[in-house]
This record gives sequence, C-alpha cells and structure tokens, in this order.
Amino acid sequence: MTTNDNRQHTRMAEKIAQIDSLCARARIMPVITIAREADILPLADALAAGGLSVLEITLRSAHGLTAIRLLREQRPELCVGAGTVLDLQMLAAAEEAGAQFIVTPGSTAELLKASLDSEVPMLPGTSSASDIMLGYALGYRRFKLFPAEVCGGTAALKALGGPFGDVRFCPTGGINPDNLQRYMALPNVMCVGGTWMFDSQWVKNGDWARIQQCSAEALQLLA
Repeated sequence: MTTNDNRQHTRMAEKIAQIDSLCARARIMPVITIAREADILPLADALAAGGLSVLEITLRSAHGLTAIRLLREQRPELCVGAGTVLDLQMLAAAEEAGAQFIVTPGSTAELLKASLDSEVPMLPGTSSASDIMLGYALGYRRFKLFPAEVCGGTAALKALGGPFGDVRFCPTGGINPDNLQRYMALPNVMCVGGTWMFDSQWVKNGDWARIQQCSAEALQLLA
C-alpha cells in the first residue's frame, strides 16, 4: 500500500468515525426543506428543544444554503448537514456554506470520488447492493438507504446485512412512529431520517410547541 493509499485509508476511517458519532447523537435526523427563510431559526429551535440537534437541511429549495449558513452562525451547538446533494457544484456550495456533513439521495462515481478529498464526511445514498458496492470499493461503509420503505424497508436491511456485514445505514423515506422502533432494532441501522415530527402545516402555522412535543415523543419511542 502506497503512502497516498495509507493517507486515504486513514482519512476515510476518520470520516466513518465522524458519521458514527453524529448518528449516535442524532438517533432521529430531521430531513428539512425550508419553504420560508423566516422559519429557519424557530424550526431548528423547536426541533432542538425536543432533543433533535442533528439536522439535515436539503438543497431542494432556494433557502437550503442560506439555512446552513445561518444555523452555523447563529446555532453553533447544532450539527448541520446538507442533504439532496446531487452534483459537484452542489457539493462545493454546501461545503462553502459550512455544512458539517453531506447526504446524497443516490451515488455517482463522480461524487463519491470527490468526497474522498474533502474534510467533510459524506453519507451517500443507496437503494441497491450495486450502489453499495460502488461506494464500498472506495472505502465507504456508511450509507443512507433511500427511499427506505420503497426499497424494501427492514426486510431489505436484514438481507443487506448478509453480504455487507460491516456496513451500517441511515434509512430515510417512509419512516414514522409506527415503524421507527423496527428500524432502530436492526444492528445495521445507526439512525433514521424523517419528517413526521414537523408536519409542513405546523411549520406554516408556526406551531413550534407542537413540533417540539412531537420531536420529544419520537425520541421517547427509543428510550
């Protein structure tokens, strides 16, 4: 193994440790798409007050990068990542905004390779064994299963645990209070992503107390 290979292996091991740490802290990771800039701080505060302090801010809206910048500046106690990163331009923009981790809905060789040279850890998306193998060959061992329920849910995760014994997942998509415990009971699940704790109508109405309560109740299911 060359010096460069050793350096890359060490860097990937550090990133895996970072992902493990933030997922252990999160347990449930809110996947947030900001519709109005005015919602950024009160929504984050309500989720954090309920115990959810690791936030995935998607880049699906024009306010995504603004939200990451604002939260990194105004709420440094939170762990803020960028989700729905689709290409190299979005990856660079998310890193520039201060994202502490990157989440993608799927995997491309271009994104996986680019992330190897980044200081920011990536949780690449997967929906199949082939996706996992693409990342596995580059050293990735932590993935987002998306969309989890459509991809087979807990049955798929159990099956993937056979050939990929050292891989762990953050399933997202279709997770709710009814199936949350089944996902978290699996040994290859490190946390889950979801949106049920901040219904869009609650956000629109500024019902922050309800969001705080729902967040706390979600974590209580895992107590």
